[in-house]
Amino acid sequence: MVGNEQTAMQIGVIGGSGLYKMDALTDREEVRVTTPFGDPSAPYIVGTLNDRRVAFLARHGKGHRLMPSELNFRANIFGFKTLGVDWILSASAVGSLQEVYRPLDIVIPDQFLDRTRGRLSTFFGGGIVAHVGFAQPFCPVLSDIVFDSATATGASVHRGGTYVCMEGPQFSTLAESRLYRSWGMDVIGMTNLQEAKLAREAEICYATLALVTDYDCWHEGHDDVTVDMIIATLSQNAVTAQAVVADAVARLPVARGCGCGAALGSAIITQPDLIPPDVKRDLAPIIGKYVPE
Repeated sequence: MVGNEQTAMQIGVIGGSGLYKMDALTDREEVRVTTPFGDPSAPYIVGTLNDRRVAFLARHGKGHRLMPSELNFRANIFGFKTLGVDWILSASAVGSLQEVYRPLDIVIPDQFLDRTRGRLSTFFGGGIVAHVGFAQPFCPVLSDIVFDSATATGASVHRGGTYVCMEGPQFSTLAESRLYRSWGMDVIGMTNLQEAKLAREAEICYATLALVTDYDCWHEGHDDVTVDMIIATLSQNAVTAQAVVADAVARLPVARGCGCGAALGSAIITQPDLIPPDVKRDLAPIIGKYVPE
């Protein structure tokens, strides 16, 4: 249930609390959402930014209380869907696996490699089966917008690359870091893969603003990644991220020519009359246009 049924918007942002602590965000309100999958990480902070209504979500909860493995990814994305969001911009810290991506750089990845274990990353099951296409896991339209926005702010930004999503919460071993480099991987983080999968199932465009904080542990002189090191860099990245988000929001919405908005069109393979009524009801915000209650 949405706390304010009249609050509707098209743009969502997932990241740290620093992203919505910007002077340009006005008319703020806190919106609590409950979902069939439980509660999101935190209440959504809804406000006006560049004449657009935007919903912000602190991925790890208020005060960063939730580990990557503890995140209720399904509730987080479902909550955005019930708020009417069509576009999700994700901002997150990553380690660099290549010399070219330096701390304070931004990477707009276009691929994933999954190194997580047993995380829930689908809305389906319990009597309904769907298989969405995920060959191109990030929305190309939104990724282009984010890249243009990052470029406009003067940031050092790279378009494309593979994001390794690891389980955590520990950082990589040296052997793992070297292995990912040998595979040609580009950056490593702990959160974005499940968000992207669920956003695709929810027919929401999704792109990542990967903020490089360190060289992981493979780089000479960076063989011991610490939280202090990451936080120090994140505080500088936060200013840039705010500017990029604000610019991207001003460019949205645009025509959705990417296919994300019709991802479920041929993905649901269960006979409609065999889907349990409670499942139809719970998933109505996602499947309603294909499977009426």
